[in-house]
Amino acid sequence: MAEALRRSEPVPLAPAEFAGVTIALEPPMARYSLRARDPALLDKAIGGVLPRKIGSIGDGIICLGPDEWLMRMPAGTAAPGKPGEPLSVVDVSERQVAISIEGPRAVEVLRRGNPLDLENFPVGSGKRTVFEATEIVLIRETDTRFVIEVWRSFAEFVWGVLVKAATES
Repeated sequence: MAEALRRSEPVPLAPAEFAGVTIALEPPMARYSLRARDPALLDKAIGGVLPRKIGSIGDGIICLGPDEWLMRMPAGTAAPGKPGEPLSVVDVSERQVAISIEGPRAVEVLRRGNPLDLENFPVGSGKRTVFEATEIVLIRETDTRFVIEVWRSFAEFVWGVLVKAATES
């Protein structure tokens, strides 16, 4: 019976390494979808100030829209807020996985399936976008390191496209 409860990842645990790029599954983390018409309520719930500009990131929280944020924290981080507050905090930790793409060819590999102008995508920002028609949140951590947040059910497909793009020159 314990076997049925064991978590399995939709992509390999070992990184895929190619010339100029490494594709890897990121460790599990706590993720919360935050929504509120009045961002001040969420500011109070998190004990800080949410980023207000779409695409900006602050303290692990990405502003995805005028009233929507994705909070990415270490595994086990408790949800912000209290019951009865007029805000939405949804635990999406198990819905999503994160895949990193790192190395001097990261932009080239991502460009195969993403329409953004990645050369001008600022470091320290994140956006909801698509990768090969799959909705993702793309985060640029450094000049050569990106993270894709993708629903677990699409992760195997996205991984396969990334690996194929990395093997082609």
